[in-house]
Formats: sequence, C-alpha cells, structure tokens
Amino acid sequence: VPALVAMAERATPEQAAELIYLREEIPRAIEQSLDGISRVASIVRAMKEFSHPDRALKQAVDLNHAIETTLTVARNEYKYVADLVVELDPGLPPVPCFVGEINQTILNLVVNAAHAIAEVPGQRGRIGVATRFCDDVAEIRISDTGPGIPDHVRPRLFTPFFTTKPVGKGTGQGLFLAHSVVVRRHGGTIAFETEVGRGTVFIVRLPLRDVALGAA
Repeated sequence: VPALVAMAERATPEQAAELIYLREEIPRAIEQSLDGISRVASIVRAMKEFSHPDRALKQAVDLNHAIETTLTVARNEYKYVADLVVELDPGLPPVPCFVGEINQTILNLVVNAAHAIAEVPGQRGRIGVATRFCDDVAEIRISDTGPGIPDHVRPRLFTPFFTTKPVGKGTGQGLFLAHSVVVRRHGGTIAFETEVGRGTVFIVRLPLRDVALGAA
C-alpha cells in the first residue's frame, strides 16, 4: 500500500484515481479471500467429520454439533433457494445413535426441504432446523415453506421408491431410508405435519436411552 501512495504522487489525475481505488479495494479483496479460505476449510472439516469411519459406531453424541456439520455439507443444496433458521437447544443431552446414519437422515430431510421450496416459483423460502429436549427424547424439527404435501401423497410418503419428482430427478429412497434409520435402527419416530400452500415440518424423535436394535 505505501508503494501505491508513492506511485499516486507521481501519476496523472486519472492514474492517481485508479491507484486510490486499488488502495481501498486491495484490503477488501484480501479480507474476502481469507473469508473464502476459511469457508472452504470449514466445509472440508465438516465433510471429513460427516464421513469419518467412527461415525458407523453407536455412541452418545452431541446431536447439535452433528446437525451443524450436516448443514455445512448441505449448504449448496439450499443456499440459492432458502434462508436457514437454526434453533438448537443448548440443554440437549448426548444422544446415543449411529451418528453417520442420523447425519444422512438430516441431510435427506434438508435436501427434500430445499427441493420443495424450489417448486414454488418467484419467492425465496425458509428452512428451519430446531432441536429440543422433551421427556426422554431428543426432538429434531426440519421445516420448509414449500408447497406442502397433497392428501393423496401422504399415505405413501415413506414407501420405498415412491417419488413425486420427474423421472431421473429422484429415486424415492430418501424418506424411506430416513424412516428405516429412525424407527428400525434407533427405536425412534418420524412424523410430519403439512399444509398445502404453507409448507411441511418433519419431526424426528430419538430416545435418549440406548435401545438395543438389530442391524436391519
């Protein structure tokens, strides 16, 4: 920057104006570059944690941290269509779970929310992710301001290979796998509340006691 000042003193008025502009912009550009590097580093850390082999073991985990990691991984799916509102209960105790499977379930639900919002033209939506400790369960709520789920679709929502997306756009496995992970692997529940034209919220409840279940 001192070199730019010296050059400006010897320059024509037009050149001096350009140099002054550069003097103001260079620190800003460096700051933006550092922010970009920091964001890339956080994404890499999140992806490594998301896919770490230890994630396959059942253990008591900080569910809020797991959700934050998953949201970092999912950012490219929602950032162009929705704002994210996160409300995590700081009093949530450790949750016994296969955290890799729960990460994938949350990812599926967030991606579904983003895709639902994208179906509503001309408006930016909102995805809400919240946790809370209630009774003997940890509750996760993932909401969207998409079009809602029509009546005729609701009974089949967790059916394998069922999808309302065009051919090639979805396999119909995301919600089925989410149901399997939550109910069969963790002894929890997954439900939804929806209103056509207003949006949908999926509610996942995981028991805080360690439930011995089969691997199927």
